[in-house]
Amino acid sequence: MATEDRFPMWEAALLAAVAAVFAAALGGVYVSMPHSDYSFLKLPRNLQELQVLTDHLEGYTSDYTIQVLVGYCAVYIFMQTFMIPGTIFMSLLAGALFGQLGGLALVIFAATAGASSCYFLSKLVGKPLVFSLWPDKLMFFQKQVGKRREKLLNYMLFLRVTPTLPNTFINFASPIVDVPYHIFFLATSIGLIPAAYVTVRAGIALSDLRSLNDLYDPKSIAVLFLIGLVSVTPTLLGKNETQRSAPANMAASTN
Repeated sequence: MATEDRFPMWEAALLAAVAAVFAAALGGVYVSMPHSDYSFLKLPRNLQELQVLTDHLEGYTSDYTIQVLVGYCAVYIFMQTFMIPGTIFMSLLAGALFGQLGGLALVIFAATAGASSCYFLSKLVGKPLVFSLWPDKLMFFQKQVGKRREKLLNYMLFLRVTPTLPNTFINFASPIVDVPYHIFFLATSIGLIPAAYVTVRAGIALSDLRSLNDLYDPKSIAVLFLIGLVSVTPTLLGKNETQRSAPANMAASTN
């Protein structure tokens, strides 16, 4: 049993190879940029650090748009792939640098790509980690997916729109509980739009933002839950229809 729980060497090598790909992408961006002091380039941990990063990058975004886009996507996807917290600051940064539509499109692309990368990485090497980190959540998720298999897209949309389960957990656990990738992809790319819209819009007025708590006031949370309820309604209706048709089918079979 102990040998099954150990982390195989090839899995560690795979993780290192994936990290190396992202490092190479960032290295390519770095060498294509002009010589300057880039000490400001670090993952922001609070709004103050994000404001400093934004102030420096605004000048580069117009002249080196491709490099900034590639660097942004590489960092965002890397953070999603390896479950590094702080992507909310990256979403705010997208709004500050690229505006509402450009920022929203960028966040949806990077978040979906990062979630997909995490999905496939977990499919290959993630099972022991999921069982050790979230055993209770995994059992709950597995039961819910099993019960809603016929309307799984609606349920996954509900999870993406509402904070019922953390997105990091959904990304990593979905392949373990046999959520098909096409369902995962659609639910991610569509379901993340409302929250991304709120965050990107706040990034446009970043200097007015005093706390991350200001992003999701009671009204915004209520709207997200309403959207989530709408997305999951077909699942609930389908379940009720199945329950009503079961006695009729049993009666017909006895006759």
